[in-house]
Amino acid sequence: MPKKKILIIGSTGSIGKQTLEVIKNQTDIFEIVGIACNHNIDLILKQSQQFGIKNVAVADKSLYRDGYKNWYWGEEELEEMIRKSEAELVVMAISGAKSLKPTLAAVESGKNVALASKEVMVLAGEIINQKASENGVNILPIDSEHSAIWQSLRSGKKEEIEQIILTCSGGPFLKMKREDFNKIKPQDALKHPNWNMGQRITIDCATLMNKGLEFIEAKWLFGIIEEKIKVVIHPQSVIHSAIQYQDGSIMAQMGEKDMRIPIQYALNYPDRYKNDFKRIEWTNLKLDFEEPDLIKFPCLALAMEASKVGGTMPVVLNAADEVAVELFLSGKIKFNEISKIVEKAMRSHRPIQNPNINQILEINKLIRKEINL
Repeated sequence: MPKKKILIIGSTGSIGKQTLEVIKNQTDIFEIVGIACNHNIDLILKQSQQFGIKNVAVADKSLYRDGYKNWYWGEEELEEMIRKSEAELVVMAISGAKSLKPTLAAVESGKNVALASKEVMVLAGEIINQKASENGVNILPIDSEHSAIWQSLRSGKKEEIEQIILTCSGGPFLKMKREDFNKIKPQDALKHPNWNMGQRITIDCATLMNKGLEFIEAKWLFGIIEEKIKVVIHPQSVIHSAIQYQDGSIMAQMGEKDMRIPIQYALNYPDRYKNDFKRIEWTNLKLDFEEPDLIKFPCLALAMEASKVGGTMPVVLNAADEVAVELFLSGKIKFNEISKIVEKAMRSHRPIQNPNINQILEINKLIRKEINL
């Protein structure tokens, strides 16, 4: 049986490295035909040597090195590598708006996409779904919550869904009083209680913006209206998400806090393979649930609003948040100012309905520039 050919975009990041770890344990099933990163050229060189990968892309063209065979330099050449690749599955593991065009390149060239970048669907979910349908490809979610929903869907039909239950840890400040939020330092916000992730997503988890982006993503991934998506705080992060069907049955996906599990599921779908990852200790389980406080965590409310407004409003939400998080991490603003910056950008924006890719990218660029002034 021929090996499944895999292309990993973002191989030097957290999801990319864990994808390589999963594949390392299944070399009889997978072949990595290409990897890509933004600027970590030293690590990607080691990865290419370790796995014998010939095709390598570095989006930061200023790092160009002469003599590197089969290497692609710059964003345009990255897209060229994706289109030319013989890969059957592209793992999209880069975050932010810069993940949009590479995803389109994969979809338009007929490749299935294992998607870890939630911004793709937040910015252009309708366009991605249309292109995927036209090209007969599948979008396979890697995010633990969306993977949980996807897996739970195997128990029923989409039209039988009464409610999607999108779980949320609540982040490190769940029990902190809102009036103390102005004292939060970047090092405090980067201490997620359950997961080890990149800086932006960790801060977004602290503000609950990450759950807001996942709310929008779920809408497009599963074709579900906002009213059928319920966010529930679940501090232990054991139930990764669930589906309540119209007969009252609830199907939940549970597991250890290990991103390799949803990664492996997406890579092997529709099959499951044995691994030696840690299992749940059932006798030690404690499961708590509560409603999210939208006053205390306004970023979640803003994301829900952006989803309902639609058009380019989610683009503004995401771009403003990206910049605000950067400003917070650099010490230029306080933690509780992140939501204020996002809200101000949204209130100033007149959304365009049914935008094209160029409009989406232009608005993303414009919002970032305006906030950085």
